Amino acid sequence: MTAWLREPSLMRRSAGALGIAFLLVLLVLLGHDYLETREAYQQDLAIRTRAQLLAPELAPLAQVDDAARLMTALARINESWRQRTGQSHGAVIHQLRDASGAVRAAYPAKAIASFPAGNQPVSQQAVDGRLHWVVVQQAGPWTLVIAEPAEPLAPLLWRLAGDILDKLLLALPLVLLPVGIALWTGLVPLRRLTHALAARDPQDLSPLGVLPPHRELRTLAEAFERLLAQLRRKVERERRFVQEAAHELRTPLAAVTTQAHVLARADAPEDRARAEAAMVQMLQRASHLNQQLLDLAVLDDEAGPAPGQAVDLVPLLEQALAAASDTAATRGLELSLDAPESLPAVLPLAAWQSVLHNLLDNALRYVPAGGRIEVALRQAADGLELRVADDGPGLPPEWRERAFDRFWRAPGQAVSGSGLGLSIVQQAACRLGGRITVHDGLGGRGIAFVLHVAKSGACFP
Repeated sequence: MTAWLREPSLMRRSAGALGIAFLLVLLVLLGHDYLETREAYQQDLAIRTRAQLLAPELAPLAQVDDAARLMTALARINESWRQRTGQSHGAVIHQLRDASGAVRAAYPAKAIASFPAGNQPVSQQAVDGRLHWVVVQQAGPWTLVIAEPAEPLAPLLWRLAGDILDKLLLALPLVLLPVGIALWTGLVPLRRLTHALAARDPQDLSPLGVLPPHRELRTLAEAFERLLAQLRRKVERERRFVQEAAHELRTPLAAVTTQAHVLARADAPEDRARAEAAMVQMLQRASHLNQQLLDLAVLDDEAGPAPGQAVDLVPLLEQALAAASDTAATRGLELSLDAPESLPAVLPLAAWQSVLHNLLDNALRYVPAGGRIEVALRQAADGLELRVADDGPGLPPEWRERAFDRFWRAPGQAVSGSGLGLSIVQQAACRLGGRITVHDGLGGRGIAFVLHVAKSGACFP
């Protein structure tokens, strides 16, 4: 039971909020009624009316004894009436004063002591340490002073609160009933959505098919649908990736097996050398493919822009081109760099090097002997731009959209490859918070890959 009470609940939360609202209403109404009661009491004091009625009776009396007897008799009658009707919260003091201000008679008798009456017809003064409403009324040669104890604050507030609570308690069920019905019926679509999710198989990523009518719950259902769609795409991509990876690995592994048999059975040294060279080549291809698969898997798991570090990009470009210069010289390719002396940036270094390495490797593989490869780096208005262009065979415009598909290779290409390099480039560009686009290459020939990294670090689709 305790755990159930501690568990968050919209119904209990709403009921609690409604209770707090009723309490605030009670406090506001109580304050309003208190101020109104105080003002009305001050403006319409019963003792003021009594003083106004008694004054004409006292005015003709010249003898103090006669005036005292009349005032005392009327005071007793009034006090008896107040006690019978339950309106008494202390004795009402009556004083009769002469022209000099001396007290000539008082009721009760112990109230003979004088207290300052003031000049105002109605005032509030302390008598014996307690607040009284005081009325001063002239009655011929006499001054009539009547002081009624003010109702204490706590009993007054309790009395006012009781009157308000009666009305609020009458209204409470009328408010709770429609609110409770609205909450209960409003949560039905949420319960339906919960049951639909709980009843699904863990492998079932099909659309929910449940769209609540309420806007707030509909937003939640739509978010679930988007999440399921993303999961479906991810699972389908991973399934296709595994199938294609298995297919690509099968070729070099089969070749290694074949060459291993040849190497084991070959007698001539030249046959053994050819088999060994072919087997080493296939093993290198398998190793390269395995490394690319690992790189792609890491980039897939780390979707979106990555935290960066401060680096100078120009020395990194120079180092990458220096590493590729031997391969370019062997194939008779011309490498060039167009970059400022320094270009500091804050970006994920591993993703940047992955883009640079794979774009250079792609160009070195496909540009024929005697071709040119140009690497350019510049500061753009809203970020930076890296361009790797060549004058090789390039790609027709209708094939460029498929250039980043995994394991896709242009038809008719004699160059061996895994078809993963540009896919890695695209994922690494996303990690950089940028995008990679395809354009015409040098002199209207070949192909150019342009990486644009914006300052905002947004991952472009």
